[in-house]
Amino acid sequence: MWISRLKRVRRTILILGIANLSVIISGGVLTLVSNSKCDTTVQLFPLYAVCLAACVKLAAMVKVATTQELMAITIMDSPTQISLDRKIKYKTWLWWTRFAMVITLLQFLGATYLMFRVSTFVSPDGMPRRCVLGLSPDTHGWKQRLQVSFLITVCFVALAQCFTGSDILQWRSFYATQDDAWKAHYQEVFDHGIREVLCCLGRSEYMGVIEEDEVCSVARLLGDLVSYRASGTGHLEFLAGLALLQNNSQFPESYENCMEAPAFHLQEAATFHKFAEAAYTGPLLDVGRNPALFLCTWICRQGILTPWSRKWRPKLDGDNWWRGHASAFLKFIDFPAHVLRRGRICSEKCKATYFVVVLHYLRCVVIAVRGTETAEDLITDGLGRACSLTPEDLNGLTNHIHVMDSSRKHYGHSGIVEATRDLFMQIEGDPGGKKSGSSGFMSSLIGDGSECAGYSIRIVGHSLGGAIASLLGIRLRCRFPNLYVYAYGPLPCVDQDVAVACSEFVTSIVLDNEFSSRLSYGSIRRLQVAAIKVLSQDPKADTALIFRLARRFLSASRRHRHNDVEEQTTREATPSSIIEEEDQTYPIWKEVEPEMRQHDEEFINPFHEMEASTDNPVTQFMETVPTSVDDDDDDEAPEMFLPGVVIHIVHEGNNMSVPIWRGWPICDVPDGYKAYVANRESFKEIMVSPSMFLDHLPWRCRHAMQKVLESRSLYCDMTSESDIV
Repeated sequence: MWISRLKRVRRTILILGIANLSVIISGGVLTLVSNSKCDTTVQLFPLYAVCLAACVKLAAMVKVATTQELMAITIMDSPTQISLDRKIKYKTWLWWTRFAMVITLLQFLGATYLMFRVSTFVSPDGMPRRCVLGLSPDTHGWKQRLQVSFLITVCFVALAQCFTGSDILQWRSFYATQDDAWKAHYQEVFDHGIREVLCCLGRSEYMGVIEEDEVCSVARLLGDLVSYRASGTGHLEFLAGLALLQNNSQFPESYENCMEAPAFHLQEAATFHKFAEAAYTGPLLDVGRNPALFLCTWICRQGILTPWSRKWRPKLDGDNWWRGHASAFLKFIDFPAHVLRRGRICSEKCKATYFVVVLHYLRCVVIAVRGTETAEDLITDGLGRACSLTPEDLNGLTNHIHVMDSSRKHYGHSGIVEATRDLFMQIEGDPGGKKSGSSGFMSSLIGDGSECAGYSIRIVGHSLGGAIASLLGIRLRCRFPNLYVYAYGPLPCVDQDVAVACSEFVTSIVLDNEFSSRLSYGSIRRLQVAAIKVLSQDPKADTALIFRLARRFLSASRRHRHNDVEEQTTREATPSSIIEEEDQTYPIWKEVEPEMRQHDEEFINPFHEMEASTDNPVTQFMETVPTSVDDDDDDEAPEMFLPGVVIHIVHEGNNMSVPIWRGWPICDVPDGYKAYVANRESFKEIMVSPSMFLDHLPWRCRHAMQKVLESRSLYCDMTSESDIV
């Protein structure tokens, strides 16, 4: 039993364990042979401290290994069931690892103190001038050599433990190739990590939750996406695939036969973009705009330095004492306080922050929805599974979808749908309320006989806010025909029928290679496939690397389909040979092992020319994952699309097209931009590019739209003397 357990221990941990044991033994020997004239507390205290820390570290390592084994066994017993016992075992292991990390820190400090004390007892010529760790200056022979080796071992242990991690045993020795176990493990990691972050942000109600909630759903999704990396060197392999994928990508896309973006919608989108950007009232965007002085900028925007002016600022639900979020919003859009009529600052899951502004000179009411800024917003983003849309969610499309009948279901992003329903209740209230003579806020604001009667409505938002704005517009369209939505870099949030049907009053604007508008569960899955495929097509690629990735993906895809569709459908999508060999090593894996042992620099991938063969894991996995051209009639996993008309802003030239490993370009600014009406189908795949994250920044989108307007001699102006007096 002990031998089998010892085989599970990581080799680096074995070395560190032996080194700690050597510190204890050598320290004990030095204590026993210490000179009576040097046997003082000052002399031996560093020695005692280091030896004690090593003893505690060894005991902590044993306890961490025990709790790690118990956690792994618990997960193996029920990998698909969330239980209180599993959470307790994980927390026990986690806290013991943290205790071991504290001991590691103390050992580092103890080694530093030890070397400092030794240096004070050594003369400049390197010879001891008085007692050193209990030994007199004239000590020679084995005692001196033992003392030197002790000091070297102490320094080695202190430094090496900072880079070896906290795991004592190899997780792979327990989970092996059982992907359910890997997914359960990562689900616990993400679940507890997200809850701790939320707790640190003041959301303590998420801690201690046993039943399944939104955090659990997000953790399960993240576990599904990263469990494939748990085998071997999966992290490096996947990154290598992404690097090759980016290097082989053909962009920019040709828009020679595409229609240019309509001038009117482009002007309006540029005009109202500042409201969507201003909705980010926290310090997040100030960090990007002013990296050096972001704190000063944020304090100035919040109005913290002028608290006496709070009585002139609108009072918003959830705002702080000095009404700083309202102040920041108004300061960014540069409008007086009276234009802001309503709003909410919210940091709860599936609840959006919004601002309602009245612009009399434009005869327009603007609803700005904030995008992803808080941890709760990330939870809303992470609830990416599709959910059914109710007839109330599609009220504005009653006269626009010819297939709107009771027998056909339509779907949307579950987190965004829930946030939209809550926001609708905030803005317009329960539709049933009209029966009792009451009306919603928007109806009372622009209804007949009101102050803003006949005004148009513009709903804007960036990222998550843009997706929520689109669904809110779909719901309000039947009540307010003069309504239009501009979504900047929105998430794919509706199925294809709904996306096409709302094109009359929704416009999605995507900047170049922006990742958020291409981000969905299906696109991430296809990105994994593309990474494997590009590796298999590279003649210099390591065959073993390719098939290891393919096997992980293949097993994950098989389980996913088994849980979501009927058994017969799974058998049609997955080759029978794979079903029979569910937990066995593929024969071809054994064939490539000898090739791994060859150190030939001229190795040629033998599967480079393989295209039609179905006898390898790569081809089998391609068959199990839906491609971008698959039919979207699968009610279990419908594809999400960008809503409305999609305007794609692309830069002229290819200044940003550089490999990932050469760095992220910062100063390469394109000479100009062009805007085209794009096909939403082209945004189903994630474009791996160095600019995919930079293009998501809202001020880059604003700059690009301004450049497009300038190139077409079009301008937008938000100033009005009547509004700023």
